[in-house]
Amino acid sequence: MQTSAVPDLAHTHARPVHWLATATAMAAVVALAALLQPGAATASQTGGIATAAAPAAPAPAPDASAVTYPLDCAGAPGVVAKQASGDLDGDGRPETVAAAHCDAGSGTPPSGVYVLTRGEGSAPRVVATLVEPAERLLLRDLAVRDGAVTATLLGYSSADVPRCCPDQEETVKWRWKGGKFVRSGPLEARGM
Repeated sequence: MQTSAVPDLAHTHARPVHWLATATAMAAVVALAALLQPGAATASQTGGIATAAAPAAPAPAPDASAVTYPLDCAGAPGVVAKQASGDLDGDGRPETVAAAHCDAGSGTPPSGVYVLTRGEGSAPRVVATLVEPAERLLLRDLAVRDGAVTATLLGYSSADVPRCCPDQEETVKWRWKGGKFVRSGPLEARGM
């Protein structure tokens, strides 16, 4: 190995001031790079290459608040208590299931459970009633999963049970079959 005839250079002995200068220079380069970003891409495709059109976005589920429900509220407004959406009939468009009741101000008014749909460009509308308010049931849970509606319904074992305190509970499921919603669930409601 040959020894250098040149005396030791100052830059071969790093001191804290050198590290500080290097770190400052690197920070300046990073900051400058962040400020000098390229413009938005403006390239366009021309020529004989055919491309497939992007699939259309799925239609939104019907808005449960935009529907008039078949409730007899004697002048009181109707209220949507719960809602869930999903494709129930396999047509690729979501339906909305809504539980609505009269806004009685006090007490526990019975719920109606309705299926809403929307035609191409039309307003949402009720297409099926799963639970009639005349059944005098309350709804605790509502979900749409795997093309089925699942609900937990609360009811009363007799007319002597106070309307505030349902003593029956039943979990039921509806599935679209043969052009209608078919209900399945236990044959007897169980006590709470």
